[in-house]
Order: sequence, then C-alpha cells, then structure tokens
Amino acid sequence: MKREENIKQLADSTKTWDIAVIGGGSSGLGVALDAISRGLSVVLLEKADFAKGTSSRSTKLVHGGVRYLAQGDIGLVLEALKERGKLLQNAPHLTSNQPFIIPIYSWFDRIQYSAGLKVYDWMAGKLRIGKSQFISKDETLNRLPGIKSKGLLGGVVYYDGQFDDARLALAIAMTADDAGACILNYASVRGLIKDENGKLVGLKVRDELDKTKYTLKAKMIVNATGVFADKILQMDNPNAEKMIQPSQGIHLVMDLDFLGGKDALLIPKTKDGRVLFAVPWHGKLVVGTTDTLREKAKLEPQALQKEIDFVLETADGYLTKAPARADVKSVFAGLRPLARPKEEGAKTKEISRSHKVIISESNLVTLTGGKWTTFRKMGEDTVDHYQEITKELLAPSESFEMKLHGYTNKVPGGHWTVYGSDAAYIQKLSKEHPELTERIHPDFPNILAEVVWSVREEMAVKVEDILSRRIRMLILDAQAALDSAEKVAKLMAKEMQKDENWIERELEDFRKVAEKYLIKA
Repeated sequence: MKREENIKQLADSTKTWDIAVIGGGSSGLGVALDAISRGLSVVLLEKADFAKGTSSRSTKLVHGGVRYLAQGDIGLVLEALKERGKLLQNAPHLTSNQPFIIPIYSWFDRIQYSAGLKVYDWMAGKLRIGKSQFISKDETLNRLPGIKSKGLLGGVVYYDGQFDDARLALAIAMTADDAGACILNYASVRGLIKDENGKLVGLKVRDELDKTKYTLKAKMIVNATGVFADKILQMDNPNAEKMIQPSQGIHLVMDLDFLGGKDALLIPKTKDGRVLFAVPWHGKLVVGTTDTLREKAKLEPQALQKEIDFVLETADGYLTKAPARADVKSVFAGLRPLARPKEEGAKTKEISRSHKVIISESNLVTLTGGKWTTFRKMGEDTVDHYQEITKELLAPSESFEMKLHGYTNKVPGGHWTVYGSDAAYIQKLSKEHPELTERIHPDFPNILAEVVWSVREEMAVKVEDILSRRIRMLILDAQAALDSAEKVAKLMAKEMQKDENWIERELEDFRKVAEKYLIKA
C-alpha cells in the first residue's frame, strides 16, 4: 500500500469514482471493502491515520454482545454473532477465540447467566466458537487466580472473539488497496461539490502532508466519520440537526498478573448497571469500559479522573490484588458515535448500537452507529444504496467471503501473528539488514525492521502511526513508547529522507499525544 502512488490518482481530474468514502475508521473501511468486492471504483479519504479515532481504542472484542442480549436487542446480537464467526475465519492472524469467565456469587446468578449464555451459544448457529458451561469454584480460581474467593460459588465460561483493532483496520485498508481501491490517510475533505440541482457530484480534498489541494468527482459520497459525522452533515447543510451523541469509554492497561491465566473476566453488572471487562491482550490486561456522555467530539479524547477511579474501584471489588494508579501502564479513551436521543436524560447504555444509513436531499449517504464487529455488514448495507442514488445496476456483495490481507493457513507465532503472511517479508528484510534486528524497546519483542516495513508498505508517516497503531506500544505501555520515540523517529527520517527539524517536530507532537495516556499519580 503506497501513499505516493495513491495520491497521484487524485490528480486525474477526468476520473469519476463510483464511491468516495469520507472516513478511515471501521465503518468507512467496511464501506470501501464492500464496494470494491462489487467491482466499483472506490476512493477513501481519512483526515488523520487509519483508525486514529475510536476504531483503535475499543475493548478489543469481536463479540455478539452479551449486554445487548440482556437488553433484548436480538437482531443486533444475531447479526453480530454471524459477523463474528466469519471474521474469525477471514482474518485468523488478527482474531482469536477468547474464553470469558463470569464469577458467580449467588445461585440466582448461576441460573440467570447459564441460561442466557446457552441462548447466546444457540444464536451463533453453525458459526458458534465454543460451548458455555458452569465450572466449579476450584476451577474458577485455577483459571482466574487473581479474583477474590470469598462467597464465590463457581463461574460460567463462554466464548467470544478477540482482535487487534488498529491492525484489523489496516488489514481492511490493504485488502481494499490490493483489490484496486485508492486508500489514503492524511487526506482531508475540505468541501462538497454540488451540481445545479443541489446534488453531490464531488469533493474538495487536501493532502495534509504537503497541503496540495485536489478536486475529485464521485457518483456516490459516503459520510462514515463516526463521532464527526455531524461536521460533514453541516458541511452539506449548515442547518442540519445534530445526529450524534458522543459517549466516552476508557480502558486501563496493567500487568497481566493482576488477573492471571489466559481467560478474560466479565463483570456483568457494576454498581451503575454497566458491564466491565478485564481481557488479556498482547501480554497485558485491558480493563474497561465506561459510558460517559461528552458533548464535543475530539480526535484525541482524554480519560476523566472519575472514569479512572470508577474502573479501579470496580476492579478492586473483584481482584485480590487491588490495582492502584501507579500500576496503570496506559489509559486510553474512545468516543462511541451513538444516535442522539430524542428524549433528554436517556442513558447511553440503553441507546441501541445498531447502525443506520441516512440519505440527505443532496444524496449524501451517512452511516452512523454500529460497532466494530459488524463493520462489514454496515458497509454492505450502505453500498446497497448505490443503485438508488446512481440508477446504475449493482452487483451482489462479495465481502462476506473475502479473506483479509495477511490471511494464511499457517499463522506465525509470537508478536509476528498480527502480520500474518507479511511476517515472512519483514523477517527477510531483517536478515538482509542485520542492524534492523535490534529491538525497539527492551521490554517489547518488536524490531526495527517493523518500522521500515510500516513506512514502506503500511502507509505510516508519523511516529504516532508506528507506536500507537502499527505496533501498539503506546496503548500497552505509554512510558515505553515515549522512551522509544527518538529511535523510531530517526529511523523513519532516514527511510523517508527527512531532516533534523522533522525529527524534532515529530518528537514534540508525539510527546503531546503520549502524555494523555499516562496517569498522573
């Protein structure tokens, strides 16, 4: 995936794209993937890096949604379970089957959760990935050695999927790119172009790296910008009502020994009625999440102190070793693009996570809501409107069966897993250049060859792109990422032919971002 080659395609002012997608998170990438599977020409424009926003800050679960089942949202759960099963098949290098244990402290809970999760199993049908069951107190403590034993009766085990969200976003982008789509990061939409009838016919675009401006033509334009959807809607119509209610979720990352074992912990009902997860991920423990209304959408949201305290206090109620602020390696926050409730005071946890496709008078197609697990179906449902807007015949969707970039029957082990079939090329690069076998940080297995690969093949152009979304170090240990930034910046500068000023600017920019991931004691 070469940015220089893709940006040149924007210079062809005679070309009319079938679909132009605004937004390079999970929903926009899902649209691009589905459109390219139907033989349409596609351009995708992301103003920052792929999955820079919420799509890289999830709970790392590909799941049907146990909580949505409890709320009675059967349709969403059925759809998500189907997508979960297929995604585990299409991207085995980026997804895995994750056992969860719900600790049981009352006989009523044993009956309630055992019955509910049997229904969850049944709903997955042929794509079921495991069978739920009740386990004894001894087995629960053996599998979750870090949880409190007082009053524990046992546990209910069930299975869901886990994934690397930013790497999956990248794999979708590369899959679409491999199939002929023009995929671009750091390319912002600066204006909408309409014909004499007020219908959308194109976009004004700016390359955020060199500030070059482009104009492109497209038959259908999709607004898939998540929590920023209102900005594009108001670009289309300054009087458009706000549709999005941002809801913030945070996660704390700590050492795995706070829980122990390979199983994840699900606390089904916290004191305010939410669900809390503690999930092993890349050798650390990710604990979250919260659900806090925020009025303003931000590209780099920051965890509130009350959210941090809530997660720590809730974890303290279940873990024998109470995590303190000093134990948190990183804290990250994401914003969910929920539909703005009609009624004042509606609770965000009660707002449906189902997606909606809305078409404005100008033919702007806006995709809102949804969740990572259903990204492909969201894309399919959006592209289905192509025929309605263009009056052209539309081929059936083929995205359900598409293997994602890096797919292999022989998934490599260790930290190489997320690269899938690309791991062999990176390893070959390190053998040809032994200096690239050096570790980026002593506490992490990643090597310098991965930085070079990310610049050459994965469209990484900033230090943050590497340390946050290509190798995930910022998410896992913010201080380690800060300590690694200079080494990464110097290697990137050499690879991209940048000067000392570029290195200084990048380091300053990265420090500003990374400090938001550190908890001040």
